[in-house]
Parts: sequence; structure tokens; C-alpha cells
Amino acid sequence: MTRHFLRDDDLTPAEQAEVLALAATLKADPFGPKPLAGPVTVATIYDRPTLRTQLSFAAGVAELGGHEFAIDAGLAAAGTRESIADVARVIGRQAGAMVWRTPMQADVEEMARYAGVPVVNALTDDFHPCQLLADLQTIAEHQDGLHGQTVAFLGDAACNMGNSWVLAGATAGLHVRLSGPEGYLPDPDVVARGQEIAATTGGSVTLVDDPVEAVTGADVVVTDTWVSMGKEDEKAERVATFGPWALTPELLAHAADHAIVMHCLPAYRGVEIAAEVIDGPQSAVWDEAENRRHAQKAILTWLWEHRAD
Repeated sequence: MTRHFLRDDDLTPAEQAEVLALAATLKADPFGPKPLAGPVTVATIYDRPTLRTQLSFAAGVAELGGHEFAIDAGLAAAGTRESIADVARVIGRQAGAMVWRTPMQADVEEMARYAGVPVVNALTDDFHPCQLLADLQTIAEHQDGLHGQTVAFLGDAACNMGNSWVLAGATAGLHVRLSGPEGYLPDPDVVARGQEIAATTGGSVTLVDDPVEAVTGADVVVTDTWVSMGKEDEKAERVATFGPWALTPELLAHAADHAIVMHCLPAYRGVEIAAEVIDGPQSAVWDEAENRRHAQKAILTWLWEHRAD
């Protein structure tokens, strides 16, 4: 059965640990292993704006010995010009794997059903699993491993990053606290799934009303833009609503002294995060951005090696 990476809990705790160990190995020797030599073509489609994702996949596929072919999303028009199923069947005959950034989680799941090759979710409105692999790699590098670390996610926890932190954090055995205004918390079904996973890993998933309570003693403090893609017309309302959850030096002071700060970018200084925080000594944001390449190389390698399982 072909394996895919469509949401964070597509990997078991043991598999996630295996992928993260591989990411560390590939980072230490970026031009060594060439599992996609041939070269294997990896098709990528971006229906949403991208910088880090497109760049890191293109560089990563090349380092793995493969060939990244970027399909013009407007020309392909999957789901409008022709069905997603038909697009998947065509790509699966030409490429060894594919990567898709698109709004609807159901669409990337349909692509996976028909592609016949590994499909990677490069971001949907529901999940951002590749980002979470990079985030976990970053925590492991800066802190003493992953298991038992406390992560506070602030702001719009109803976004794809909030959902992915619930699932990936629970899978890694983290204690994940999510804090945001009423109506901006992760999907209840996702929270229930995260708590189910956490019961097997020793982690936890907690929803916290007060941002100070969420941050207090945390090893990692995470935020994200308050105006995600597709929410631009809500900007003024969101900025007013999320004010108390802004990651300022004063709020960060409640975290552990060794705490690191992460943000998946793009960041808006003076809105969800203060300039002196993202550019300060506790920021691991640029390591986090670099680790997209290593983590994505790892998941592509792992899926390629498990494609016949």
C-alpha cells in the first residue's frame, strides 16, 4: 500500500521519530544520500502563495538526487479543468511522488487515492504537517530532545498550524497548550484525536484561555500570523480580537529562561510578534525555516522507501 503524508497523524510515534532521526542525518550530510537518484521526478503544485515550501522542496529534491518539476497550478487547474482523480492518474504515471499545496484537505486526500505514488500535503486549510516536522526538528536541536517538552501555541489556534500542533505534538509526547480567543481554538475532533494519541505517548493537549497561563514555564513558545491565507478581509477584526495574545517581551518573560520562540512565517512584526522577540536571542525562527528542507527531504525519503509497504 502506498504511504502518504496528508496529516500529522499519518505517522505513528515510532515512524515520526524515525523520520526526525533521518532529518538530522540528512542535515548533517546534505549532499550525501541520493535515494531519488535516477533522477526520480517529484511533481509539485502550489495553489496558494509560497516561499519557504517551494524553495525547500526544490532544493531538497535536488540534494536527494531527484528532479523537481513545478506544475503551473493555473494551467493544470486540478478539479476545474479536469477532475482531481484524472490529474492524479496522469501525474502518477510520470512522477515518483507529488507535493500539493491547496486549500481543501479533501482534495489532497482525493489526489492520494488515485495517484498511485506518495502524495505530500504541502499545506491545506486544515493541516500543515511538513511545517510541524521542521518545528519538531528545531525543538530537538535547541532543547533536550522532544518528549516531555511544553509548547505554548498562541493566537489563532483554529488554523492549520493549531490543528497540526495538536496532532504532531501529541505524537511526539509533547505537552501542547493552545491559547486563543473564544471561537479560535482547534477543531474539537482534532483535539479529541490528539488527546487519544497523547494518552499513548505521555504527552498532553490542553486548551488554555489565558495567554499568560499558557506561556508560564513553557520550553517553546509558538505563534503564527493572525491573518492566514484567505482571511485577509478579516484583518482589522482579527488584529483587535487577538491583541492579548501578541508575543511580546513581557509575555515571553513568563516562559522558562531557556525557552525558544518559533514562528512558521511570514511574520508581521508589531502584530502577532514583537520585532525584539523574533529578532532576539530566544528566536529559533531561522533555524526553523531552514529545517523545512531537511524535514521534507526526510519525509520524501521515508515515503519513497516505504512506497511498496
